Amino acid sequence: MTIRVLLADDQALLRGTFRMLIDSAPDMEVVAEAATGREAVASARSHRADLVLMDIRMPDLDGLAATRLISEDEDLAGVKVLVLTTFENEEYVAEALRAGASGFLGKGINPDELLDAIRVVADGNSLLSPAATKALITRFLAQPAPPDRAAAPQLVAPLTPREREVVTLVASGLSNDEIAERLFVTPLTAKTHANRAMTKLGARDRAQLVVIAYQTGLVRPDSP
Repeated sequence: MTIRVLLADDQALLRGTFRMLIDSAPDMEVVAEAATGREAVASARSHRADLVLMDIRMPDLDGLAATRLISEDEDLAGVKVLVLTTFENEEYVAEALRAGASGFLGKGINPDELLDAIRVVADGNSLLSPAATKALITRFLAQPAPPDRAAAPQLVAPLTPREREVVTLVASGLSNDEIAERLFVTPLTAKTHANRAMTKLGARDRAQLVVIAYQTGLVRPDSP
């Protein structure tokens, strides 16, 4: 299957560069481009892309607001958003995940990493760059414990011990392959445990699973 990609960036030169890179891959194609957040939302609705490669700083409507509109639109339930930005700070990472983004990467990644990231997110998984994961942890470290922290044991009670273990590793930024290696299981088994945990906790994807893990105290910023 071909992954249909929508490019949303206000810089035409970058869009052109990304288009050439993505169209060079045999399993993906660029179906539309957008120079503003509002254009991105409209194009997502009209072109039915599988994934939106979204910049944050755009005129008219920024990438975070556009991501929120796309994720809240029931007609666009299958559209994934991968945020690609120069600014990997904790505020942007947290807001992107709350808005519904399934991935967050810096523009400093190499071309092969970007193509792999598109495949990962389009396949229904989430992806955070090491810098984004660190930024997210830093943000939670700076925040006081939420008032509902006492209810955390009840929230995570449905998880099996193995699922809890997998969730802590997901929250540490590990991929399925890395989790499998750590727990001496297959990558498919690691993915199955993560998916079951997402279902039980009502997480939309692995990115939201990371947020829930920290919000409930299942994982703490200072955990090894």
